[in-house]
Amino acid sequence: MEPKWTWKMSTSLMRANAGQIWPLVKDFFNIHKWFPGVPTGYGVHGTNGEVGCVRFNAGFQIPAFDGGDVSWSKERLTVVDPIQRLISYEILDGNIGFKSYVSTIKVLPLPGAGEGEGCVIEWSVAVDPVPGWKMADLVKKYESGFQVMAKKMEDDALAAGTSEQAPAP
Repeated sequence: MEPKWTWKMSTSLMRANAGQIWPLVKDFFNIHKWFPGVPTGYGVHGTNGEVGCVRFNAGFQIPAFDGGDVSWSKERLTVVDPIQRLISYEILDGNIGFKSYVSTIKVLPLPGAGEGEGCVIEWSVAVDPVPGWKMADLVKKYESGFQVMAKKMEDDALAAGTSEQAPAP
């Protein structure tokens, strides 16, 4: 069996800091507001942002593996760490051919920047090889969407004036 596909993407935001971006990342039920390939998303179980909650997403840029007209997945939030500003989630079910999928998104201070200046968003993915895909093509699709998502989060955070401090250790 082929080993898991794993990759990590990151992007630096110069205008929004980690305290402004973190509330958007932990808003698990609303990824559709920022990620371009997911026009439909909503919570189906639990409380948004709490471990164990489940969201439904539909309309991916990734084609339905079963030949259906709409791509979809159900995803469960498995980790929320407000101190490290990270979430992790897994796909429970879907028709996009992903098996054993786990993602982690971290929001970090921008290295070398002053307090409250800029941040870095890191997104790592681990998934069993996806039939019909080459890993490089899937990574490229993710990276494209990730860059759009980060820019939209930055714009939305600045417009809303959102900010949340990480709890003291």
